[in-house]
Amino acid sequence: MKRIGLTGNEAIAYAAKQCDVDVVSAYPITPQTIIVEKYSEYVADGEVDTEFINVESEHSALSACIGASLTGARVFTATASQGLALMHELLYIASSLRCPIVMGVANRALSAPLNIHGDHSDMMGSRDCGWIQIFAENAQEAYDWTIQAFKLSEDPEVLLPSAVNIDGFIISHSMEAVEVLEDEAVRAFLPPRSGACAVDPNKPSTIGPVALPDYYFEFKRQQAELMKRVPAALDRVCRGFAKISGRRYGRIQSYGMEDARTAIICMGSAAGTAKHVAKALRERGERVGVVKVWLYRPFPADDIARELEGLRSVIVMDRAISFGAPFGPLCSDVIGAIYGRMPKLRILNAIYGLGGRDITARDIEGVYREGLKMAGAKGPMAKVKYVGVRE
Repeated sequence: MKRIGLTGNEAIAYAAKQCDVDVVSAYPITPQTIIVEKYSEYVADGEVDTEFINVESEHSALSACIGASLTGARVFTATASQGLALMHELLYIASSLRCPIVMGVANRALSAPLNIHGDHSDMMGSRDCGWIQIFAENAQEAYDWTIQAFKLSEDPEVLLPSAVNIDGFIISHSMEAVEVLEDEAVRAFLPPRSGACAVDPNKPSTIGPVALPDYYFEFKRQQAELMKRVPAALDRVCRGFAKISGRRYGRIQSYGMEDARTAIICMGSAAGTAKHVAKALRERGERVGVVKVWLYRPFPADDIARELEGLRSVIVMDRAISFGAPFGPLCSDVIGAIYGRMPKLRILNAIYGLGGRDITARDIEGVYREGLKMAGAKGPMAKVKYVGVRE
């Protein structure tokens, strides 16, 4: 391996280059643009043998990706925010047709008002579209997860699209030292895509037919069952990747949970700050921990529940609002995971960082303090706290 300076966007593009992608179709949108812009440079310089399709919108980009994927090509795209929202119709089609597309998403707030900075509102709006959804903490993870996402999506037991999410600007535009694998190592880990093509002129078939009430429900039930195969397949992929990289991934990652009284559950770049604060508090004798969610869909409910056993309180940090719902999307999933298992666990749902607002170490220490206070309270409690907002 070698270590080079890459932003999160560049790390995803570099990983996609090493994955020998056949087709890329994309449309530029801040803060994702650099991913496909960098990849287009690889194409122009002859570093990859990829068909790069320029289109007029994100809707068209994913449409082209679906068509290419159905011919057996390895396909990549990237988007953010309003672009992901414009793809919304096609997200469901890609997963329903079992197209193993990999997409980089530089998470960004949705309008209105117009905001180009990072939060998780875009992907949370599409969290039930049938895609595998992974959240990276930094540029290294963005690189590693992109390679693993291709392996996972193309697993014959899976064949589902994957989205690798990075926080807009915080990760997408921040340069870090990234350890990259040799091209040959990636090719050995991820050989060319194999398997029968769904679209073959010599073997005509119907793709995406009409399914009325007598059949549609069964298709959707099959998709739900298919998602259950993902965790085991991800474990296989992560074990294989660890052998070539020395870096071990999984569904979640925990820190300081062996004796914690309270813990933060979060996704994305905030996990790094949370671990930094947790380390400082633990050195002062505070029993706090962190659970970082890598695999958001399918949601690792059993893994989360096991990590929370023995805790008195938990702080779930959401970088999005689920308007009209009692809690944010991640918190709702956590509550579903522990329902009936831990009736005395107190829950603090911390909504933070909307529109790219910084979440500071002081902010996180504050929610830890509140979580520790809740841990000593009587009776079950669940409440929402807006962190860093002007009242």
